[in-house]
Amino acid sequence: MSDAQPTQATEIVAAVRQVLGDSLGYLYPAALRVALRHDIAGLLADGPKTSQELAELTGTHAPFLHRIMRFLATRGIFEEDQHATFHLTPAAHVLRTDVPYSVRSTALLFTDEMYWLSAGRLEDTVRDGNTAFNDIFGAPLFDYIQGDGEREQLFSDAMDTMSMTEQNSIVAAYDFPPTGTVIDLAGGLGGFLRTVLVHNPGLHGVLFERESVLQRHKLDEPAIEGRWETTAGDFYELVPSGADFYVLKRIIHDKSDTDSLRILRTVRSAMTERSRLLIVDPVRPHTDVPPSVTLSDIVMLTVFEGRERTEQELEELLAAAELKSLGVISTPGALSIVEVAPV
Repeated sequence: MSDAQPTQATEIVAAVRQVLGDSLGYLYPAALRVALRHDIAGLLADGPKTSQELAELTGTHAPFLHRIMRFLATRGIFEEDQHATFHLTPAAHVLRTDVPYSVRSTALLFTDEMYWLSAGRLEDTVRDGNTAFNDIFGAPLFDYIQGDGEREQLFSDAMDTMSMTEQNSIVAAYDFPPTGTVIDLAGGLGGFLRTVLVHNPGLHGVLFERESVLQRHKLDEPAIEGRWETTAGDFYELVPSGADFYVLKRIIHDKSDTDSLRILRTVRSAMTERSRLLIVDPVRPHTDVPPSVTLSDIVMLTVFEGRERTEQELEELLAAAELKSLGVISTPGALSIVEVAPV
């Protein structure tokens, strides 16, 4: 292990600046949320504007808004010209609501107090070995947002946005058969299942979700007409039986071992010997861990009760549920596909 320490004056100054800058890093998402909540990116879609013009449109304090905009410009969100007028940048562009690959809902979720307050209690989480979320909000995240129409919608929209950026590469990485039934368990608004069906015209799909989420599904597309259905339920209790493929995408990684095992055993009881389960999650390598996986692991620690598991850790869970891994398939992004069969 290296014991390196800064020795040159320039190295010391750089180290100090890095540490102090990181110590104030929370100000960036706070400022970003201001811009998101007031849809500044949307207001700039028809052309650059001054902070005074933006303040008049948003009902905010112009000098303070200018300082927020100026700060965000240092991070590549917006650009300020010599006339103190602000322009869209590529990063600001994807914060609009009316563009493909908009990440506005995901950024709103990640800067919501559900994540923010939980991060503020990270020291408690590390000391106690339990996420502080339950203590702060009185229930685990998924129980907390159920029945809260605004937050439940925000969460499902955010997950749909994330899926939109990764689903094509995941579907392309797996060789589905010409025919069969695919059940996407807790599949959100159905974006991933829709992509599976579009790319595999002989497959039939089932979106399995809570009724409140199913009411907003996005499966109404001519290309897959007549090849899908929705089913409401709870994957802790019972899932439809006899499907060729079951999908758990971004599900196991945010669950504790106990809850993961409950889900896996429920799925196992529904599988036939020819069924396959596809677990689509980051799989943490032992070396050269991608930064995105390490970051996601801290999110799992902070807000949920899960973690980004290694292949061995997943295999131990699977074995306890009478399942076995047939192998891990990499995708171009952070996610991998773990193909699973009954023992």
